[in-house]
Amino acid sequence: MREFVTKRLYQDVEGTCTGRYGYIVAVVAIMDIKMGKIIPGLGSAEFEVQYSAILFKPFRNEVMDAVVNTVNKIGFFASAGPLNIFVSHSLIPADMEFDPHTNPPSFHSEDIKIEKGTLVRVKISGTRIDATEIYAIGTIKEDYLGVIE
Repeated sequence: MREFVTKRLYQDVEGTCTGRYGYIVAVVAIMDIKMGKIIPGLGSAEFEVQYSAILFKPFRNEVMDAVVNTVNKIGFFASAGPLNIFVSHSLIPADMEFDPHTNPPSFHSEDIKIEKGTLVRVKISGTRIDATEIYAIGTIKEDYLGVIE
């Protein structure tokens, strides 16, 4: 029974997101599995499990590296692991202009180009947490942020 509960914990918990703790990347250790209780009328059992896990919860003003997924005239979307980050046109340096005629569309200045697949260093300006998802807004308008070469 212990092996089944352990397997089920890994399947149900890893890769999920909770508003309170953030993304659960991996279960590291199981400390305790308490005796199960049978749920009347269903014949199922419920177990209380204490475990430790590696979590990913972004916070405001955190700087992280991300990969650009989509570029359009209002900004670009990038991902840092399971987190999707939106960087608005107003949070991109003023010298970078959107060019819809390139393939794929991009923001560019004289020597820098942001397009799909570009690595960028982003500072998180804010987050919104739902029950099962975390959304972030970022900026590259400060020093040491932007394209990673």
